Amino acid sequence: MLAAVGVLLAVTVVHATFTLPPLYPKIEACLGLPVQYSCENTTVLTNSCCNVVKGGLVLQAQFWDTYTGLERHGQLLPMGSWGIHGLWPDNCDASYDQYCDLTRQYDPNPSPATLPGGIVIPPYKGPSVRTFIEKFGRFDLLKYMDTFWVNQGAPNDEFWAHEFSKHATCTSTFDVACYEPGYEEHQEVVNFYETVTKVFQMYPTYNMLAAAGILPSNKTTYTLAQITSVLYSQAGAIPYFGCSNNGTVLDEVWYFHHVLGTEQYGHFKTLNSTTPSSCKATGIWYYERTPGSERLVSY
Repeated sequence: MLAAVGVLLAVTVVHATFTLPPLYPKIEACLGLPVQYSCENTTVLTNSCCNVVKGGLVLQAQFWDTYTGLERHGQLLPMGSWGIHGLWPDNCDASYDQYCDLTRQYDPNPSPATLPGGIVIPPYKGPSVRTFIEKFGRFDLLKYMDTFWVNQGAPNDEFWAHEFSKHATCTSTFDVACYEPGYEEHQEVVNFYETVTKVFQMYPTYNMLAAAGILPSNKTTYTLAQITSVLYSQAGAIPYFGCSNNGTVLDEVWYFHHVLGTEQYGHFKTLNSTTPSSCKATGIWYYERTPGSERLVSY
């Protein structure tokens, strides 16, 4: 009997518990405050960490690229999906600010390089934002971003750094103060990236268009009315459609929102675009991607 117990003890495995550092902001102070959508409040919003006070017209931006220019390095586009561009904080009057906190400027190639008033934005020369994500153990998030948030002509992490520095620093609920007490450096950066991917998943643009027979083609053009009616039928509002080449090549879609609560976890109410489409009414190309520029992906 003792020998049997010894054998059982010998094969007992102890499983260590590993907990990832938290990313979320502190919202205890939000309890009991008025619940209102950004840009629709009838009383003054007193806590900018609880509501999107700055940057309350929120755009989920996607693009349709046909190549990356870095295919030889394995930087490929997601097959059967549009790509993430960003999550942009316009003001309620549809104006916008950019690079609002130069102490959190991680963009190696700021664009614009100079703000109105002559403020020069210094190029960032420190560690990649990729290392910020790795420090928090979010390798799952990193994999998703490398799959769906793909840059053209430069490494992905430069694109991500640009989007945080130019846009997230102008969104009130990503201010460092919202993560106190106990803030860890770059916590809000990784939380922003997590938020961008979640909101992107609300709008599977490729699948919505494909389900209505609108597929990338090098032989067939579409009308703006066709494309608009499909996305309106699923999103409940008209997004912005961006076309290059004098309005003939579809390459961007922006979904507009007001947000109830924080941008991280609040409710996004879809709105009609405040920006007129740059696409022509007819003869719009939705081109196929270049052979060898895509990879199979899982959702």
